[in-house]
Amino acid sequence: MPNLEEAIRERAYHLWVADGQPDGKAEVHWMHAQYEILAASVANPAVAAIAVTKPSRRVRSPKSKTRAD
Repeated sequence: MPNLEEAIRERAYHLWVADGQPDGKAEVHWMHAQYEILAASVANPAVAAIAVTKPSRRVRSPKSKTRAD
């Protein structure tokens, strides 16, 4: 994959949109995207490019307590 970071960024964006564009979950979407891209590239390098362009089902992360800053 020519630009792994760009592929992850694009996938994270698609996950964020699919999740309803919530604030404060950038890291969650980034980690899910990173996992998807890297898992796809390990399983089948040709599939990694497809994972970037094909939106998956809506990803729900476990609810966590937010800390007060």
